[in-house]
Amino acid sequence: MTITRHFIRVGNRRVHYRKAGSGPTLLMVHQSPRSSAEYEPLMRKWAQHFTCIAPDTPGFGQSDALPGNPDIEAFSAALVGLLDALGIQKTAAYGFHSGGIILVGAVKRHPERFTALATGGYAVWTPEEMAIFDKDYLPPFQPSGYGEHLTWLWNRIIEQTWFFPWFDVRDGARISVAHDDPVKTDAVIRDMLDSGDAYRAGYGAVLRAPRDIPATDAETIPVLIAAYNGDPLQAHIARLGAMPPSWRAEAVATPADLEDACLAHLRAADALPCPAIAESQDGGFVHVDSAGFSGLIHWQGNPEAETVLIHAPGRAAELLDSGDALAIDLPGHGLSDDWQPSFAPDMESWTAIAAAIISGISKAKAPTIIGEGFSALLAAKVATQVGARGWGAVDAHLPLPENASLWAEKAIPDQTPDRHGAYLNAAWNAVRAGHFFWPWFEAKAAHAVPFTATDIAPEALAIEHRSLIRARAGRALLTVLASADRDALIAAAPAPLKWERADWAQARADIWSPQGF
Repeated sequence: MTITRHFIRVGNRRVHYRKAGSGPTLLMVHQSPRSSAEYEPLMRKWAQHFTCIAPDTPGFGQSDALPGNPDIEAFSAALVGLLDALGIQKTAAYGFHSGGIILVGAVKRHPERFTALATGGYAVWTPEEMAIFDKDYLPPFQPSGYGEHLTWLWNRIIEQTWFFPWFDVRDGARISVAHDDPVKTDAVIRDMLDSGDAYRAGYGAVLRAPRDIPATDAETIPVLIAAYNGDPLQAHIARLGAMPPSWRAEAVATPADLEDACLAHLRAADALPCPAIAESQDGGFVHVDSAGFSGLIHWQGNPEAETVLIHAPGRAAELLDSGDALAIDLPGHGLSDDWQPSFAPDMESWTAIAAAIISGISKAKAPTIIGEGFSALLAAKVATQVGARGWGAVDAHLPLPENASLWAEKAIPDQTPDRHGAYLNAAWNAVRAGHFFWPWFEAKAAHAVPFTATDIAPEALAIEHRSLIRARAGRALLTVLASADRDALIAAAPAPLKWERADWAQARADIWSPQGF
């Protein structure tokens, strides 16, 4: 089942959402501090019954945050605003934990917008619990210069599956879902790095939320609140109190039982046809098919632009100064999907997919293709294939051909999640050192490069770091480009129009440039 991804403007905010399936609409609201990515497996199951729409809530995933210090009503109102922007008048809804809390508030205040609600757990906090959460649960999360925040984040996320609350490290606070799976931990880490300190707003609104169940005589819709064994919120079923007759709560044994109960409840609701769903036109995703790839490619900028920008291996479109240009994320980079498993892309594969992306998005007749760093070589090859009027390079700091294999080996650290989260720190160290030395992996006085305080501000490093750990195919792309025959690529390409290097690179004998630059 295909899951597509989109952006939509809700007032001044950009909201990201996933979509799959056909049939009546089902709005799926994730828990904090996650994103709609956590619903992809469930969307594939339920898409045979519904048009599943899973937004990133404000401040999470790829959605902009709400201003100020929003409360739970603000998050519920934002959800209704999203329905308005999407063109959905009435829908069934599903939420888990904090997603359920947001939806309960929306259903209470706007029952006319919903046909049914199912939620995995609903928290009713005591004043004592709220006080504890307010004090310790949501410390500020800001990047630090040396990457110390990554060590804290790794341990905080993994230990949340060991103790509840995560900071209550006592034998009596253990929970039954403990694990030390680095892949599961990595998924949450990535969502937290996307949110940054904004996680406190969305998470905090939920932890401060009062019981918001409608009065027993209120006009409302059918609602199911269920929780499985091992879920800390199963104990909250006893706290729910009196509910409207169309509301019910039940404890189930397993997560699979929870899904089954919620699906049955939602399928019993009125099946209203799904309208045409709106999306923005200034950035998003396009499905591309090419050898070894069938998936979504992220783009941003202006499709009408005469310039297309291709980021360097291990980087992403978000780092490029796109201005009025069109910028794309290559497969296995940024927000784009990965190459198919076991497929090893070569130069022809990378060229073909880049050409297919440009053909699918760009509306310019003969755009100029500009590559960042090593991707200048890809830009030359792509320019030949798409009939571009020219090509060029920015940040064109390529090593001499005889040194290129060393770059392929060392320039991009291995990003495989490990038990202790060391891959996160390796990436941070590479990003930070890259502002001090070229190459960063040979830190010596002769390789020093000038930098500014702005370059190494933790907030700036955090964006570069995020792009690097998203670059699942960064090493593969760099390996291909490092071994490319540069003279042959340039000889077959249109004339290069620009080759931009930093001032410090002009006098470096170990940095390559094509003849004439």
